[in-house]
Amino acid sequence: MRAMILAAGRGERMRPLTDNMPKPLIAVNGKPLIEYHLEKLATVGVTDVVINHAWLGQMLVDQLGDGRRWGLNIHFSNEVGAALETAGGIANALPLLGDAPFWVINGDVWTDVDFSSLPQHLSEHKLAHLLLTTNPEHHPSGDFGLVDGEVRADTEIKYTYSGIGLYHPSLFNGIGQQPAPLGPLLRQKIAKNQISGQLLMAQWADIGTPQRLALLESQLA
Repeated sequence: MRAMILAAGRGERMRPLTDNMPKPLIAVNGKPLIEYHLEKLATVGVTDVVINHAWLGQMLVDQLGDGRRWGLNIHFSNEVGAALETAGGIANALPLLGDAPFWVINGDVWTDVDFSSLPQHLSEHKLAHLLLTTNPEHHPSGDFGLVDGEVRADTEIKYTYSGIGLYHPSLFNGIGQQPAPLGPLLRQKIAKNQISGQLLMAQWADIGTPQRLALLESQLA
């Protein structure tokens, strides 16, 4: 199985920390965020991990290498010039991801979820399976609803997309090598009942600002 870690964002809200490093290399309790993901992926049978990069991307290449220290094969997708946003970055990396469903993980989130508890296959006619979580203080309105395993956009109660999902390559057909956000694409497919989901039964944090990073480190300590 393959996975992709999204690591191409500039991380404007994390400045000045991201002035000198890409956001996924910011340390939580002494370990870069992205390495938590690599360790978890290696324990559940993932063999190949694709990492896209743009801002200071060579630092990711130098720090992570070919992945052998985790028992992984790491492939880098270089977004030359400017980042392609989430859906555009995934579409650009499809030649490295193959034809089977693959996991996508935001490089700037932290979670202690047990990856072995997550599905490795999509249900029939589904193009993605999203992990949703309870809404954090900085995003109280949430993103999507969840009804009997179906992700919905029209529910009163909504949850926050965790930045972790299982995706079918065909979801990104037609995007090509151009900037494209993921949210509108997901909403389009949700309207066609093509997205399933589940609640993330684990701790989770979006490391979007220095204050959130400090809060997470204090909680873990």
